Amino acid sequence: MRQPPSLARLLASAAATAILAASLGGCQTMSDITGSITSKAEASPSPGPDADPRRSVDAYGERYRANPKDPEAALRYGQALRSTGQRAQAVAVFEQATIAHPSHKALLAGYGRALADNGSFQRAFDVLTRAHSPDNPDWRILSVQGTTLDQLGRHEEARRYYASALRIVPDEPSVLSNLGLSYVLSRDLPKAEATLRKAYGNARADARVRQNLGLVVGLQGRFAEAEEIVKADLPAEEAAANVGYLKQMLARKDNPRAAGGAASMPVASLNRPD
Repeated sequence: MRQPPSLARLLASAAATAILAASLGGCQTMSDITGSITSKAEASPSPGPDADPRRSVDAYGERYRANPKDPEAALRYGQALRSTGQRAQAVAVFEQATIAHPSHKALLAGYGRALADNGSFQRAFDVLTRAHSPDNPDWRILSVQGTTLDQLGRHEEARRYYASALRIVPDEPSVLSNLGLSYVLSRDLPKAEATLRKAYGNARADARVRQNLGLVVGLQGRFAEAEEIVKADLPAEEAAANVGYLKQMLARKDNPRAAGGAASMPVASLNRPD
């Protein structure tokens, strides 16, 4: 599924995170904007010395090619590829690395995330299951496992994973945001709104939560309120970009051809916390 032309502009905005269209039962798109599933100790490295992700790809790629068996080099290179949207290449790097290091938790987490971003949701779920253990659960991985199950249409099962994550980190906004979107996918918009408002009220909530709440409010016909949510406290240019994209997504809801089918509903950004 091709992303709309305005998506690149929104991704360039520091405060705006894109909302992707996904047809229920049809074409489903995961985005690189959804964060990382690694734990803090395994979080994505900062880019190269000049903060240019593409230079990071070159630097980590050179290190990886010099020693493809080095798990740290593979991890860094795979993460750098993902940061520049090279998802298929990231999958290939992580796949080879996990063959060489089948018990390396950080590599498994990176591989699962790359698979999910590339649309291989069942494989992603299976790999992520190996990335942590019941006696040492990782709430970030539990949350992204929930997103893969939601993409597979297994919403009730997905919510059990979100619940498990929330038992570890109560009121974590990224998990609540994913739970809210799970309710969107099953068309329970009032429950989705209540969950997203709880996430939005948390001081740690990021721009994705704002976008998600605005979209859910707009889907219920409260367009003026939705606009206020997505543009509040933002510079004029960023606020206008957010409002424009919100209108575009809501138009997809009312236009079967744009949305990909009469039963389609736009779905906001899934959160995969770093």
